[in-house]
Amino acid sequence: MQLHRAVPENKIHEVAKYFTGKISQMPPVKSAVKRVLRTREIYDLEILEIEGNYVLFRSEVEAGTYIRTLCVDFGRMLGVEAHMQELRRTKASSFHESKAVTMNDIRDSYEFWKEEKNEKYIRDKILPVESGVMHIPRIMIKDSAVSAVCHGAPLHIGGISKHTKDIKKGALIAIMSLKGELVALAESKMDTNEIQNCTSGVAAIVTRVIMNEDTYPRTWIKEE
Repeated sequence: MQLHRAVPENKIHEVAKYFTGKISQMPPVKSAVKRVLRTREIYDLEILEIEGNYVLFRSEVEAGTYIRTLCVDFGRMLGVEAHMQELRRTKASSFHESKAVTMNDIRDSYEFWKEEKNEKYIRDKILPVESGVMHIPRIMIKDSAVSAVCHGAPLHIGGISKHTKDIKKGALIAIMSLKGELVALAESKMDTNEIQNCTSGVAAIVTRVIMNEDTYPRTWIKEE
């Protein structure tokens, strides 16, 4: 963040305390969302270094938080203009830059795999798709329900084998096979308590099928 004029360091540290927890933000003019005031949570904001008018900080924020807006609001609270000078994303969900690989690494691994036919080279560099949903609620379904879900059918209570304990109605969830394979993404129509206590009904509506529809045998009859 660049401040447009010098500010005492102790004041910068003091103001930083106000930018943790839930804050209100107006998305910038050039943004992908509607410009309405919305609430976002700043889990942590740490001032790392101050040099002249430049402030280096690290923050952990809720998805959809605009750091450039955060810098502008920070400057206003300090009583000076401010803007975001540079941004580096070090983590997204469960993915950290320390685990990142270059495109050259991937190309080399692919060439090694072609030569030796050993999947190890690829698996060392490319994570399975399942690793991208470990941070969201998950429902594990019976083998008999997989094919129907792969064809876009809603997930009924009877097809559920087990689930995580953090499911909320209307939330994005992952539907998994009992082998831990990602079958589909869905919108939950029940919360954890309802799933545990209901004996029938639709638990989730599929929003995107991930697994090939022919991976598991069909156990249902298609209506003509």
